[in-house]
Amino acid sequence: MGLLAALALVGSRLARSGSALRQPPAASLQPLKSVPAAASQLLLVDVAGAVRRPGLYRLASGTRIADAVRRAGGATARADTAAINLAAPLVDGMQVVVPRTGGATAGSAAAPGAAGSTSGMRISLSSATVEQLDSLPGIGPVTAQKIVDWRTAHGAFRSVDALDEVPGIGPTRIEQLRDLVTP
Repeated sequence: MGLLAALALVGSRLARSGSALRQPPAASLQPLKSVPAAASQLLLVDVAGAVRRPGLYRLASGTRIADAVRRAGGATARADTAAINLAAPLVDGMQVVVPRTGGATAGSAAAPGAAGSTSGMRISLSSATVEQLDSLPGIGPVTAQKIVDWRTAHGAFRSVDALDEVPGIGPTRIEQLRDLVTP
């Protein structure tokens, strides 16, 4: 009995002081909110072409091509920004190429918008328009639209090999396009 009385006495003193039995504030009971892994991730992006400071840039996940161009000092006066999709999301390892107006190099007979007309620059699968994709060999307007539809449903291309998931494009076509496109 003496032990029980002693415990009761200690318990009542602790209850009065509030130090041992006090509940932590409600805010500390909430789970810690962590920054989502995707939001805290940095992407490494190569910005080239008609920008003031071409080079490699680290940008936050979820940023757009417009952010990359801005980070590279913005487009030059000779840039053809209408030829790229500035709203397309960036992907780690992506190359953003801002073409120059006219696009064709001196002595080149390539029509504007044709593959190879951007001075050896590749077409980005993650930002190209239907018209740009249609200019690729073996890609017509229907397949170009399927590429854009796939990109809309699944996000930016992470590799050229992801074209295999687009209906109507097989391994042979991918090999034909490999040197003409970037993810």
